[in-house]
Amino acid sequence: MKKILRYIAILFSVLLVLLLGLVGYLVFFLPDTPPLEDIKVEVTPERVERGKYLANHVMLCVDCHSKRDWGKFSAPLVGGTEGEGGEVFNQKMGFPGTFYATNITPSGIGNWSDAEIFRAITSGISKDGRALFPLMPYKNFGQLEREDIYDIIAYLRTLESKDGSYPEPDFDFPMNLIINTLPTKPDFRLKKNENRNEYFTVAAGCFDCHTKQESGEFTGAPFAGGMEFKQEDGSIIRSVNITFDKETGIGNWTKKDFIDRFKHFEPDASKNIKVNHGELQTIMPWTMYAGMTDEDLGAIYDYLKTIPAVRNKVEPFTSAPD
Repeated sequence: MKKILRYIAILFSVLLVLLLGLVGYLVFFLPDTPPLEDIKVEVTPERVERGKYLANHVMLCVDCHSKRDWGKFSAPLVGGTEGEGGEVFNQKMGFPGTFYATNITPSGIGNWSDAEIFRAITSGISKDGRALFPLMPYKNFGQLEREDIYDIIAYLRTLESKDGSYPEPDFDFPMNLIINTLPTKPDFRLKKNENRNEYFTVAAGCFDCHTKQESGEFTGAPFAGGMEFKQEDGSIIRSVNITFDKETGIGNWTKKDFIDRFKHFEPDASKNIKVNHGELQTIMPWTMYAGMTDEDLGAIYDYLKTIPAVRNKVEPFTSAPD
């Protein structure tokens, strides 16, 4: 019996040492920070205009890093808050901790080099070497063309400085350790001239929201909907099925139907429909995506047509308990 207990004690000690070693590795040696590249982006009118389009209507940097009015349908942007950050994401919304969208105006990232901004957008590493939570889909952005990222950097340099300083992220265990494993080296694999349809689908993050996810892992069929977005009031918003299933998806939509659905929400006071407690709401930033060109929206439609149709009926909204 003593010999068995001694073996158990030795085994426990070994496991403890291995566990401490793993934790130490996650804390002190990750994220694996790539060296900064020699990048200097020229702020030209052409770059700024292209960057403004991408940041506001395709990749939606301005969507997360500004205030949205959740008292209106689709939570349109609050004018004058562009880039100031401050939107909170917490446990009530299903996130593993509490963190804030940061200030990306010059008062927030003005002391960042172009290379540091580029690394954050494409690799998920902050200026100080911290791993960023992939609510900002840097794994997507790291697949795009470098020039588009440069254009966004040029645009961010021209934003009006806004006040906005927020607490550091406070991740729950074990996300406070896992977070350091998430940054990914970019591969810039997509090219607009060669993969245009997939390019804009990835840039717009359609897969990320329209694929069911549980505990940080994608578990549903691609683009078949069912992703849940918990709201602080207790309501649940679910992404819809955008595969070409004719009964539960968009299989009966023409390309014109698809484009018109977005264009219906082009900024217009008459579209700012008030949403009361318990009424249908959506997390989809329609008013921002509505600014995409017909050509780019059509490219997304064409890509979705290549995805296997999946029959998956989704209840898009469950209101908060009374």
